Amino acid sequence: MYERDTIAAIATPPGEGGVAIVRVSGIGAEKIATKIFVRSRGNNSRLRSHTLYHGKIHDPKNDTVLDEVLVTIMRQPRSYTGEDVFEIHCHGGVFLVRQILGLVLTHGARQAEPGEFTKRAFLNGKVDLTQAEGVLDLVRARTAKGAELALGQARGALSKFVTGLREELLGIIVQVEAAIDFPEEEIELLRNQQLIEKMLALEKQILYISDTYKWGRLFREGAKVCICGRPNVGKSSLLNALLGEDRAIVTPLPGTTRDVIEVSINLDGLPVVLWDTAGLREAHDRVERIGVNLALEYLSKADAALVVLDGSVAPTEEDRLILKAVDDKRHLIAVNKSDLQQRLALEQIGVDYRETRTTTVSAKSLDGIESLKMALRDVILDHETEPSMAVTNLRHYSELIRGRDSLLRAIKTAGANLPAEFIAIDLNEAREALEEIIGVMNNDDVLERIFRDFCMGK
Repeated sequence: MYERDTIAAIATPPGEGGVAIVRVSGIGAEKIATKIFVRSRGNNSRLRSHTLYHGKIHDPKNDTVLDEVLVTIMRQPRSYTGEDVFEIHCHGGVFLVRQILGLVLTHGARQAEPGEFTKRAFLNGKVDLTQAEGVLDLVRARTAKGAELALGQARGALSKFVTGLREELLGIIVQVEAAIDFPEEEIELLRNQQLIEKMLALEKQILYISDTYKWGRLFREGAKVCICGRPNVGKSSLLNALLGEDRAIVTPLPGTTRDVIEVSINLDGLPVVLWDTAGLREAHDRVERIGVNLALEYLSKADAALVVLDGSVAPTEEDRLILKAVDDKRHLIAVNKSDLQQRLALEQIGVDYRETRTTTVSAKSLDGIESLKMALRDVILDHETEPSMAVTNLRHYSELIRGRDSLLRAIKTAGANLPAEFIAIDLNEAREALEEIIGVMNNDDVLERIFRDFCMGK
């Protein structure tokens, strides 16, 4: 359990703004409110919960007015943290907000740790662990789709699914434990195909939801795409065209790009980081060699590659080698310079149109840019249809895999007619994995790692 003291923090982002919020939570929140807040109308008797009041924040030591504000009291349990919460909505000056927070701290509160408000909401049963992590993802979401996935998690979509899996698993465990407690009924209770079929059905459900992780992670963390190709095929021009502004230097001279240029774009809700790299070829000097090595390094850690070819010239051996380098990675071929006479025949360098995604584009005239964006999105996601719910968090994915592995061991054990005690061990390991996801089992190290990533005041 946590220390039931009173915490306070600035809940709005740092910097100047029209309005800022100072949030206070804990047993002493209302007592602090009565000391430092003076209503504009009426007396300072017990304020109604979940009601906004206009007034002033003042320092009772010298009766100095700090600001004209709106405040609200949200009494437990109907608050975000499940405790009494006092919020001050003041003007958003940096110095002023810190002054008000300092006043709150001198009257009995302490500075909240990162994520401590949400941590208390979890410990008080207002949210489970996946919902708390959904709140963090919602704050960090970079696109509408990412926010949609995070909101679904914050509202409990994943929690309900995993809780359902846990309930099914508990039913199986009860059956196995009964076989242990009543060995004379072992054949009827345990050693039958029906039990194995139940475990197989549960394993398929875990596999279904864990398989969405690669897709969901891309919306949570963003996809990394390496733009690669030989020099002077128009990689930097294409980057500028995709971005809609000039970020990369473009010249007719090959080898202009030496370092890696990184930009972010939104592909219909999918956040993508584009890496514009040096042209891949036999380097002519030391600096270019460094650039080529960097390009290969970024290519190796990219989620997908955008291979740029020059459609106005015949294919080269360098083109062929680059395509070979991305053969084991998701990739899209963009045939650039479609505004010029076309001389490129992809068949000459072994490109099979039936298996390789290709698109034609002109970075100069912008023809085909929107089609390129949609094709790149499809290649990155590699899904025919979007799942209704997706796992976006590595911790959740790891525990699902651990639970599935334990369940598969239990199925193998049951199939081998081994003692029920062995099956129970594997099934309980699977149960623990599912409970780690939603926080039924409180692992202090896990909680500490999760909530320290939150911003202050959330």
